[in-house]
Amino acid sequence: MMEKKYGKVVLAYSGGLDTSVLIPWLKEHYGCEVIAVSGDVGQGTELDGLEEKAIKTGASKLYIVDLKKEFVDDYIIPTMQAGASYEKYLLGTSFARPIIAKKIVEIAKKEGADAICHGCTGKGNDQVRFELAIKAFAPDMDVIAPWRFWELNSREKEIEYAEKHNIPLKISKETNYSKDKNLWHLSHEGLDLENPSNEAPINRPGFLELGVSPENAPDTPAYVKIHFEKGVPTAVDGEEMDSVALIEKLNALGGANGIGILDLVENRLVGMKSRGVYETPGGTILYAAHEKLEEITLDRDTQHYKQQMALRFGELVYNGQWYTPLRKAMSAFVAVTQETVTGDVILKLYKGNIIPVSVTSPYTLYSEDIATFGEDHSYNQADSAGFINLFGLPIKVRAMNDAALEKKTGKGFPSVE
Repeated sequence: MMEKKYGKVVLAYSGGLDTSVLIPWLKEHYGCEVIAVSGDVGQGTELDGLEEKAIKTGASKLYIVDLKKEFVDDYIIPTMQAGASYEKYLLGTSFARPIIAKKIVEIAKKEGADAICHGCTGKGNDQVRFELAIKAFAPDMDVIAPWRFWELNSREKEIEYAEKHNIPLKISKETNYSKDKNLWHLSHEGLDLENPSNEAPINRPGFLELGVSPENAPDTPAYVKIHFEKGVPTAVDGEEMDSVALIEKLNALGGANGIGILDLVENRLVGMKSRGVYETPGGTILYAAHEKLEEITLDRDTQHYKQQMALRFGELVYNGQWYTPLRKAMSAFVAVTQETVTGDVILKLYKGNIIPVSVTSPYTLYSEDIATFGEDHSYNQADSAGFINLFGLPIKVRAMNDAALEKKTGKGFPSVE
């Protein structure tokens, strides 16, 4: 696997365990120059000191590219508008990988690199997401994925290698959860979470990072008002703000009230089941508010068809198929459905629960005059008799024919009970 030599390799670099050991490992095994690239999708303090660390461990340079605004506007919000999730998971890692990989390809081309390297394991989904994006923008680029063949085939061995090479780490063998953090979410995998019979330690001090558990949330509810323009959230509690700041504000509010904690055994693309705990406080609020607004602004057929499509959209994002004609076409459909999704939603947040309070829109399809149980002048209740006769005609015909057949042969249609 390592006979080929490379002069320059661009590494997808996060500064975490996997990519930290990859810089010296690549230089040892390939004798190549290593250029590290980090996409800033909202990792926050995880990027602090990253350049010094990358250079100290052998990289010739480090690019840190601010992708937060593009990440939110072009990936997060279109997915939220689609109502897409994967087995209740709100796709935090899934849609971060394509934008990072796209930027890595741009830098690899600019630097004249021979190959791109990533630290994804051969068991996970991220390897697929990275490499499908690379194929979309650099189909002839070589990809190095050491986890498929190297000797450091466990996180314990990686830690030992890092300690031997004096690579600073913020984890130890005892706190070695596999985590991924961005503006949208934080995921936790590994250690005691690998056994689904173990309760997730959400009340253990230091485990949760974006908020508190429902048990530790305040005893009084918090209210939040979110305004949408054509499906795009633009204001919180009457204050207009850009998309990045809006998610940060909702993260703080949701986190403080125990919102958005998901303990999930999911079906990975590669075929196995894996368990993770996800924190998505702001995203969970946005999904709930957007769905509530669509209840009054979408007609029945569009709403129901969109709900069906959301399942497939979520699968595409989860599987790393962002840069495909199908995803693009689906996003075009979603964009049309959002033309009337404008209005305000008020939610009550209480100990992990999101309770709808109010929804209003200038494009509402809800008519109190028609829906009322009181006297109205818009709906003729007598019309329902003819509707039911036509709607129920197939059932009536089957029952009539069943009775005639049973009378003739002694045996009717197969039972539908």
